[in-house]
Formats: sequence, C-alpha cells, structure tokens
Amino acid sequence: MIQTSSSPSSWSSSASTAAIGIADEQGLEAMTMKAVAARLGPCTPMALYRYVHSKEGLVDLMLDAAAAQVPLPEKPGDDWRADLRTVSVDTWRVIRRHPWCALLVHTRPPAGPHVMRRLEFMLAVLVRRGASVAEAMTYAALLDRHVFGSGLQQDTEARFERRYGLDDGARLHAAIATLHDLAAADGRLPHLTAWLARPSGAGPEEQFAMGLDFLLDGIAARLPAAPPAGG
Repeated sequence: MIQTSSSPSSWSSSASTAAIGIADEQGLEAMTMKAVAARLGPCTPMALYRYVHSKEGLVDLMLDAAAAQVPLPEKPGDDWRADLRTVSVDTWRVIRRHPWCALLVHTRPPAGPHVMRRLEFMLAVLVRRGASVAEAMTYAALLDRHVFGSGLQQDTEARFERRYGLDDGARLHAAIATLHDLAAADGRLPHLTAWLARPSGAGPEEQFAMGLDFLLDGIAARLPAAPPAGG
C-alpha cells in the first residue's frame, strides 16, 4: 500500500507512482483508475478523479515522472554533440525501464515541467551551437523520434517474441530456418537467403547507437561551420 497525505501534490505524486508500478509490472492494459485506486489503499476511483481529474491527467503525471528520471546538467557544456547524445541515451534507458513511455509520449501534449525542462535543455544546446530556435526544435524532434520510436519498436518486437515463443533460443532458430527455406525456395533472394543461413549483425543497442550517430552527423552538417562568437 502506498501511503498518501491529504495534500493534492502528494496525492498526485502517489497516484503517478502507483500507476507507473502497475504499467511496469502488468502493462498499460492493467493501468486503470480502479487498479490505481486499489494500489493506493483506502481510495475509491472517484476520490482519485478529484486529484488527477481524468486518466489523461494521470498519464501526464506518469510521463513527467519518467522525464524527471533523465538527469540534466544545469547548462550546456562545451561539446554540443556529447550533450545531446547523453540526453538521448539517458532517455533511452528510461524507456527501457518504462516501455509504456514510448507508447504514451505522443498521445499527450508535452506540458509537464520535467518534460519541458528536458526539451529546453536540448534547445539551449543547439541554439548555443548556432541553430535558430526553429531549427533546434526540428533537430530535437528528430532525435526524439529516433529515441522513442526505437523504444516502441523494441517493445513491440519483445511482445511479438513472447507471444510466439521466439524468446526461446530453439524456437527462434527453428523460425529462422523456416524463413531460410522459404527464401531459398523463391530462388530470387540470394542475399536474404545467405543471411538467413548465418544470421549476424548489430543488436538493438548497437543499432540505436548507430542511428543516433547518423542523426548527430546530419545535424552537424547543417549547423554553422563555427560556433557563434561567445557561444
């Protein structure tokens, strides 16, 4: 049971903690107002609505609590690329702990204080390096599309693997062997057939890092050749 006090802020914090716990342990489908109220203890769903107003409001609290787990320096450092890479990787790690973030982040406006502070830091990094605010917003959005999109893809793939038992090595090997036979039988897929015979390559973590580097390379190519004076 989560202990709560009568203050609205304490209730909101406790409600988001309860909701995050349920979503982490049982998935978003289990995260209902009734389930959150039950985890809070002697609380009815109607009492919960009094403090969070709606399930959407609870989602806002959850997303902001997750954003608060991304450590932010007080100000940008001298290496803009390192700053953006660190924020992106730290956000990726939060998504790995809370896969529901990638599912919910685009369903609500980015209005939470920690969500906005994270975005403001990214903008400050880019503007300090010479981007306009409009350009910085575009570059930050592209980075977040990669971060949250990769998190969503990995969570979806993990669900697929569990559903069909492909998280078991023997079953995965058998599934790949079946695909190999189909590709070989087609006769027009030599490269795919060869790969399926000996599957190899970068895993999800390395693919994420590669994609992040590609984006940072592209942003670097569009930034001014030299930082602005005093930047």
